[in-house]
Amino acid sequence: MTRRPLAHDTGIDLCPDPSRVLARPFIPGLEDVGPTGSRAGAVIDRVMQLDDDQVQQTLDDVMERFAHRHRGIQRLFAANADRVLPLVTAGAPVSGARRLLIGAYFTHEYAIEGAALANPSMVPHPIQGSDGSLRFVMSVRCIGEGHRSAIGFRTGMIDAGGSVSVNQPSHYVTYESGEPGIHSRRVFHARLDQLGHDFDELSHLLALLPATFDDGELNAALTTLGDGSPRISPDLASHAAGLTQWSYRVGFPDDTDVSERILWPHAPPEYHGMEDARFVRFVEDDGSCRYLATYTAFDRSTISLQLLETTDFQHFASSPVSGAAAMGKGLALFPRRIGGHFAALTRSDRETNSLALSDDLRHWTATTVLQVPHEPWELIQLGNCGSPIETAQGWVVLTHGVGPMRTYSMGALLLDLDDPTIVLGRTIMPLLTPTAGHREGYVPNVVYSCGGLAHGDTLVIPFGIADQRIGIATVSLEELLAQLREDGR
Repeated sequence: MTRRPLAHDTGIDLCPDPSRVLARPFIPGLEDVGPTGSRAGAVIDRVMQLDDDQVQQTLDDVMERFAHRHRGIQRLFAANADRVLPLVTAGAPVSGARRLLIGAYFTHEYAIEGAALANPSMVPHPIQGSDGSLRFVMSVRCIGEGHRSAIGFRTGMIDAGGSVSVNQPSHYVTYESGEPGIHSRRVFHARLDQLGHDFDELSHLLALLPATFDDGELNAALTTLGDGSPRISPDLASHAAGLTQWSYRVGFPDDTDVSERILWPHAPPEYHGMEDARFVRFVEDDGSCRYLATYTAFDRSTISLQLLETTDFQHFASSPVSGAAAMGKGLALFPRRIGGHFAALTRSDRETNSLALSDDLRHWTATTVLQVPHEPWELIQLGNCGSPIETAQGWVVLTHGVGPMRTYSMGALLLDLDDPTIVLGRTIMPLLTPTAGHREGYVPNVVYSCGGLAHGDTLVIPFGIADQRIGIATVSLEELLAQLREDGR
C-alpha cells in the first residue's frame, strides 16, 4: 500500500556533544575493569611529597585547563579530597592548595553524551507563557563511556503554528547525590516474595509497616522483630534493608538550568544505566498535576522498572515498580486516572501492546492485550512509544514495531477514552521508518520515541535515530485521526 507520508521531518538534528562533561569522583584501583583495590593511600603519599611550589604550579595548571568546564570546581575538588583523606591520613590536617590538588587527583571527567543521545520524551514545561506557544521539557538518554546511561533534559517551544525549536543546552552539566526516599509496602512484599522468603516471616515484617514508610520506620520494625518474638532471619532483615537503597530523592541548586541537571545512576538496580524514560504530565481528579516517568534500570545483568516523580524538574524522587505487568521494559502511564484507577501501557509478554491498571502506581498485575503483531513491519514485536495523548476522538498512542533486519518503525493506535481496552484504529503503514538518512548509528535501523506532545493540531514526535542522535517530526492530528479510523475499519 502506498500513501503520502503523514509525518514531516522538521530537520532538527540533536547530536551528542562530547564537551558536556560531569566531574565525577575517581578512585585509582577501583575502575570498572581490571584488578581492584584502592590505591588512594599511595597517590596521596606522592602528592604529600611535592613541595609547595610544585603543588601550586600543578593546581594552577589544572584550574586553567578545567575551571571553565565546571561550576564551582574548587568546591568539587574539596569534596572529593574530603572523601578520601579520612581513609589514609588518620585525621592529619591537609589544607589550602594541597587539599584542592589531592581532590583534583581523585576527580575525572565523564562525557555523558560521549557515545550517543537517544530515547527522547516530551512534556509541557511547568512554566508557560501566554502567547499561544507551548514550552516543553524533553528528556533524553545520555550514553557515555562503557554504555552507561543517564537521564538529561533539553527545553524548547512549539509556536502557535506548530513550528518547533529546541534551545541550546547549557555548557555545564551537574548531578547531585541521592538522599533516602520513601518506600512502598506492596513493592517490598513483591520483591521479598520473589526472593523466596517464608510467608509467615515476611508477614510479621509487613504487619509493622504502613503503606508507605521511610528508613526510620523500617529500622524500627526490624529492631522490634530482632529483639522480640516472633523473630525474622538475618537474610530477610538484610534484604529488606538493601531494598531501601532502591528509593531515593535528588534535588538541584536553584541557579542550575534544566538542561544542566543530570539524573545519574544511584540505586543498585540502575548501577549501569537509567534508560528509556517515558515522561507524562499527570493530572489528578482534583486538578493538581505532577510529572511522572517510568524508566528501565539496568545493573549490567538484569533490568527492572523505576518510577520518577517531580513537579518542577528540579526535585526528583525515584522508587521501584513491581508486579507481573511491570516486567521487562516499556511501562507508559496514562496522563490521568481511568475509572478511578491508574492506567498504563505495557509489553510484559515482550511482544504485544497491553493495558494494565493499578491503585498505587507502583504495583501492576493483570494485563489486557490491545494489539498483537500483524503487519510485516511489526512481526517480531510491538511496544509503545510513550504515554497516550488525549484527544476528543480517543487516546492516540504512538507505537513501535520491529520487522526484518531488526528494523524499528513507528506507528499509532487509537483507543476509546472511557474504555481503553477498545481499539478504535491502528496504522497499517508506519508513520516513521528508518530512511537512508536515519539508518546509520550506534544501533542501525532504529527510529524510536519515548513520548510525543500535542499542541493544537500538531503532534510533535521527538525520535531517536539509530540510538545515536535525535530528530523531531510533526504530524497533523486531524490527518492522523482520520487515517487511524480509516485503517481501523
